[in-house]
Amino acid sequence: MPKPKRDQAVAVRYDNKVMRAPEVVAKGEGFIARKIVERAVEADVPIVEDAALVSALISLELGEEIPAELYEVVAKVLAWVYRLDKEAGSGPGAGGRFRP
Repeated sequence: MPKPKRDQAVAVRYDNKVMRAPEVVAKGEGFIARKIVERAVEADVPIVEDAALVSALISLELGEEIPAELYEVVAKVLAWVYRLDKEAGSGPGAGGRFRP
């Protein structure tokens, strides 16, 4: 099965114990985007395929918190990740892909 081409990718991190909002920790286009996805797969981090969300996040700076207008959509993604973790009985990730 051929891998889909990834033109852009953004990675976010959120720790509800120490952070007010999720923040951008990696972003890139082309080769860098493919490397971000590759590292996520290797680390068993869930991947969300949502071009509109990536387009909104790619303009943010590394370390920048996501803006309030994206809280709802990112909260849906985080809820999906937490469900995966709970079902797998493991830490962050547990693999998987989310396509809204």
